[in-house]
Amino acid sequence: MNHFKKIAEALPGAGLDGVLLTGEHNRFYASGFASMGSDGVALVTTKGNFYFTDSRYIEAAERQVSDAAIGMTESGKGYIAWLNEALELSGAKRIGFEDETMTVADHERYRKNLQAELVPASALLHGLRAQKDARELERMEQAQRIAEKALEQILTEIRPGVTEKEIAARLQYHMLCFGAEKMSFDPIVAGGPNGSMPHAVPTDRPIQSGEFVTMDFGCVYGGYCSDMTRTVCVGKPTEEMERVYETVLKAQLAGIEAFAPGKTGVEVDEAARKVIRDAGYGEYFGHSLGHSLGLNIHENPNASPKSTVPFKTGNIVTMEPGIYLPGRFGVRIEDMVYLGESGKRNLTLFPKELTIL
Repeated sequence: MNHFKKIAEALPGAGLDGVLLTGEHNRFYASGFASMGSDGVALVTTKGNFYFTDSRYIEAAERQVSDAAIGMTESGKGYIAWLNEALELSGAKRIGFEDETMTVADHERYRKNLQAELVPASALLHGLRAQKDARELERMEQAQRIAEKALEQILTEIRPGVTEKEIAARLQYHMLCFGAEKMSFDPIVAGGPNGSMPHAVPTDRPIQSGEFVTMDFGCVYGGYCSDMTRTVCVGKPTEEMERVYETVLKAQLAGIEAFAPGKTGVEVDEAARKVIRDAGYGEYFGHSLGHSLGLNIHENPNASPKSTVPFKTGNIVTMEPGIYLPGRFGVRIEDMVYLGESGKRNLTLFPKELTIL
């Protein structure tokens, strides 16, 4: 799976002859070939595509990269030399670069040595990656199925006395056993009073009876991320805990209902936020409703009070409202929702009714 053609078709509209891809996620997006860090460079132009790497990856690149000319760096011929040859062959004079991630030092080196003008292009790449195709959707759904299988298993293992760290470790183990390549991010597991911290780091604190446990986690499959959150109760919850949980669930459903092509992040966020505010917990929901994801765990556009970008068909955005009562407990529920040609579809199938263990 590669996106050379999709990128190339977008170049003229952006006033570009080509785009230089040095970051590993955008290289993978273009070529479908995974290599670590700075170990590769791709150049997509209106006249052809090029992929350059070193001896550690050349054999794999030759097997896996299609629709591109491939070259290997060696002593005396590094990336700059290969790129200038490609620029001459393609006639590209004005090329985009990843302005949001390229270091100042790398930009200066390319600016001084490449025979082309460098133009910021991160916004272009964000826009292309935001609209997922069927192949990307399939990988993200598989990543989500793996995460849900792991959650189903871990729920049989959570009991009083088990620590947050143990739950986090077992979640990761189960996801790897079920087929994950790696984690989307370090899992968040927060029990009882730690749950009031939205991005709490798992500790050695044992889970106790009568408290919530919030688990926010996901995994990578085929290069693409999943992300979900469920809050469960170990033992009987109080009436207030049940009320807060139901409020968060209603808020999430309102956000999902509002999510549609043409709606802005502000509008979708407000649909969920209003439910929490009307229930009297507005001050305890401090973060945005959700974010896009794909090759990265956080992408654009977002469902937030500041995002005026309209959503489009092909977007996949998390819906994850929460209420966090300092020093007491917190609740968050998170699904991934896809805007398809025939309507929206929740990619998260795991039940959301309050689970009592």
